[in-house]
Amino acid sequence: MTAPLLQTLFPNIDDWSELGRACIDTLLMLGGSLALTVLIGLPLGVLLYLTGRGQLRAMPKLYGIASLLVNVLRSVPFIILMIVLMPVTYALVGTKLGVRGAIPPLVIGAAPFFARLVETALREVQQGVIEAAQAMGASTWQIVRHVLLPEARAGLAAGITVTAIALVGYTAMGGAIGSGGLGDLAYRYGYLSYKSDYMLVTVVLLVVLVQLLQMFGDRIVARYKRH
Repeated sequence: MTAPLLQTLFPNIDDWSELGRACIDTLLMLGGSLALTVLIGLPLGVLLYLTGRGQLRAMPKLYGIASLLVNVLRSVPFIILMIVLMPVTYALVGTKLGVRGAIPPLVIGAAPFFARLVETALREVQQGVIEAAQAMGASTWQIVRHVLLPEARAGLAAGITVTAIALVGYTAMGGAIGSGGLGDLAYRYGYLSYKSDYMLVTVVLLVVLVQLLQMFGDRIVARYKRH
């Protein structure tokens, strides 16, 4: 009953299993790139915070260099960044295409964005809490680990949510140059082959994914705010 109904509603979609594989590829790209983005962006954001003017380890020159690097990488449109990084991607993972080929540029594009969100979240921590930890003789590492990061958990969770949603958009754009996933189907079938069915279904699936990420992230943020 379901198959004939789908065939009637979406006559141009011949292989629904291909859509399923595209969903899995999108989730793999999102999961792999988000994990690496957090691993790289979190310490980079902490570095930006610590070396900023008036902070615990103020180093204006180092902050200027790191800030410039972050701003440059953030300003390059992702699809251009993906093309420019193709040689680097091939050197790192042995391919420029597919899920593996998409993850390095996804991380390089998203990590600076997340680092800025981390810096912003840490700046929201009350200065009095930091001064109290300093008065008790805590080292910079102890302040970061036991004060800054725990106090900024809600902001960090919100930053991860925003970054994850941005990565969904990046994966869709990457489909235009062969990264796979839902964006690839939307481009190859929906745009190049004029099959609007594929475009509609992929857009709906991406919207659903974004909504689920936002709902989950909001719950985590609310939980940390209560604590």
